[in-house]
Amino acid sequence: MDPATIIGILVALGAVFGALFMGGLNPIGIFLADIPSIILVFGGTCGVTMASGTMPATINAIKVLIKAFTGGAVPDSTDDIKLLVEFADTARKEGLLALEPRLADIDDAFFKKGMEMAVDGTDPERLREQLEIDIEKTQARHKSGANFFVTMAGFAPGMGMIGTVIGLVDMLGNLDDPSSLGPSMAVAFLTTLWGAFLANFIFTPIANKLKRMSADELAAKEIILEGILAVQAGSNPRAVAGMLASFLPPAAREDLVEEKSA
Repeated sequence: MDPATIIGILVALGAVFGALFMGGLNPIGIFLADIPSIILVFGGTCGVTMASGTMPATINAIKVLIKAFTGGAVPDSTDDIKLLVEFADTARKEGLLALEPRLADIDDAFFKKGMEMAVDGTDPERLREQLEIDIEKTQARHKSGANFFVTMAGFAPGMGMIGTVIGLVDMLGNLDDPSSLGPSMAVAFLTTLWGAFLANFIFTPIANKLKRMSADELAAKEIILEGILAVQAGSNPRAVAGMLASFLPPAAREDLVEEKSA
C-alpha cells in the first residue's frame, strides 16, 4: 500500500485548516455552515458525472477509488527480470519446453499467459500482437477509471457556481432585511468553496494517482513482454538482463547488477 494519497490530502487539509486557525477563523464552522450546499455540490457532481458515462463505468469508479487509497505501490519489476533471466538461461540450455513445469509458479496473469504462449510455440509476431492488445485493453480500462474523476473535477466548480447563483437569487429576494445580507452571502459563496475544494483536494489528486498507477503497471507489462520475446528467441541471459535493466531507474538497475554479481 502506498500512503501518499492519504498523507497528501491530510497535509493539504492541514495547511488549509492551519491557515484558517491562524487567521482566527473556525474551519469547521466555515465548511459545515450550510449542509445543503454540500449536498448540492457533491450530489450534483456525482449525478452529472454518471449522466456523462455509463452505469458500469460508475460502478468501476467505486472500485478504482478504493484502489487509489489502498494501492499505488510501484510494481517491482526486479523480481520479474530475475525470473526472465532464469527462463532465458533454461531455455537456452534445455529448450522452451523445459520451462513448462515452472509456469504454475508465475502469479502474474499477464506474465503467465505470455510464457504459456511462448512455450506452446506461438509465432513471435502473433505473441507480441496478443500481449500488446492485452496492454491496450488494460490501458483503456485504467483511462476510463481516471477519466471519471477528471470529469468530476470539471463539474464540481460548476455545481458550486450554480449553488452560489441560487443563494444570490434568494438573497436578492430578501433585501428588505439588511441584517440577513451578510450571512446569506456567506452561505451563497460556500457552494463555490465546496466546488473548488472537492475538485482540487479530492477529485483531481485521485485522477492523477490513478493515471500514475496505470503508467507504472503498463511499464511493468512492457518489461515482461520484451523479456518473454527475448526468452522465446533464445537470447543470451546476460543480454536479456542488460536489455531489461535498461527499463529500470538507475538506482534499481544498480541493485539488480549488484545482486547478479553476488
